[in-house]
Amino acid sequence: MRKYAIIGGGPMGLTCAYELLKLGHSVELFEKDSVLGGMSAHFDFSGLDIEMFYHFVCGPDEYTFNLMKELGVYDKLKWTDTKMGYYYNGDLYKWGGPFELLAFPKANLIEKVRYGLHVFCASKIKNWRKLDNITALNWIRKWEGEKGYTKFWDSLFNLKFFELKELVAAPWLWSRLARVAKSRKNIFQERMGYISGGSRVVIDALEREIIKLGGVIHTNSPIEQILFNGDRVEGITVKGDFLMFENVISTIPIQYINKLAPKLPIEDKQQLEKLDNVGVVCIIMKVTEKLTDNFWLNITDPRMDVPGVIELSNLNTELSNHILYIPFYLHKDKPKYSEPDSVFIEKAKRYIQWVNPQMTDNKVLDIRVFRYEYAQPLATPGFLEKLPLIKSDKRRGFYFADTAYCYPEDRSIQESVKIAKEITKLASE
Repeated sequence: MRKYAIIGGGPMGLTCAYELLKLGHSVELFEKDSVLGGMSAHFDFSGLDIEMFYHFVCGPDEYTFNLMKELGVYDKLKWTDTKMGYYYNGDLYKWGGPFELLAFPKANLIEKVRYGLHVFCASKIKNWRKLDNITALNWIRKWEGEKGYTKFWDSLFNLKFFELKELVAAPWLWSRLARVAKSRKNIFQERMGYISGGSRVVIDALEREIIKLGGVIHTNSPIEQILFNGDRVEGITVKGDFLMFENVISTIPIQYINKLAPKLPIEDKQQLEKLDNVGVVCIIMKVTEKLTDNFWLNITDPRMDVPGVIELSNLNTELSNHILYIPFYLHKDKPKYSEPDSVFIEKAKRYIQWVNPQMTDNKVLDIRVFRYEYAQPLATPGFLEKLPLIKSDKRRGFYFADTAYCYPEDRSIQESVKIAKEITKLASE
């Protein structure tokens, strides 16, 4: 039996704790917030228990399915036939299928055919590494031309990555196209899944099993430092106290590691310093009626600085209210990221009224703002090779990873569980 400290109480950290406890090890988990879940954490939205940041499930999410079966909550997985929309320069269009693409009036036939072929062929690619040496924008331009890129993609990339957009690797885009494509019922119908009760169902089930297996969970316990004796980890400090651990696993954003572990090997420090990440300011609205019929609404409109609106209540039909998520992607170092909540709230109210003029202020029942500094890793070509190793002989007993290690896949419970299993295997060898 070994003694492990796990930093971070999101799906990745909780799964690490659960897997190590099943192997018979001693585990203590430390979470800085008052609740578990990380980006999957819930809050009380004036009587509605819901996630701070939206989540959905896709057809290929086998790691999520298997974990839910093991935890006895697989019956909470539900599926919905969903729709996608496109708000383009002041007008709302149907989107997501071949008929919708052909009916789109803002592109000519050649542009639509090139776009459709690119998306279709991308979803059939099996080996994403063939794309790993090119950027997403060059890949799009190769298939769709400059006009196609400008018409269909430029605004979305600009509002997600701003001046960093030219650096994004093609596999990042491929994984999103492929994952959604594999979740479709057929070429004409999109289908997405959700967990009845939200991500909290999985988080709570993991917490119960961890405690049942003898694990200890500490909330409101931010780690102050990770300490080494030579090339071996010896423990952590929490609230001014030194706690000895022969193994430490970090699942928090890797951008925090250099500050927490000042004696980290220089190679790791240099690699971590070169990595970048985009933050998000996410608006959640509770409204009296539907904004649109779409779960996902892409937006290309010069008046708006958001790439889309997610209408969760069009996916999770069990919700008692209509719920909108409106994400503003911003780098944490940009002044705009630190603007008052009221600035983002007023923008969001204005934007939904442009999409649907009936959505006046009196239709908004409640609104909240959540921020996350490291929401989207900036994945550049050859990204996996740029990440420090999860396990290294130069820092024995200290292992770390976060959602960047999911590359090229999207950040999700699915990928967090997958990486957690990899960490557990390496840390318990």
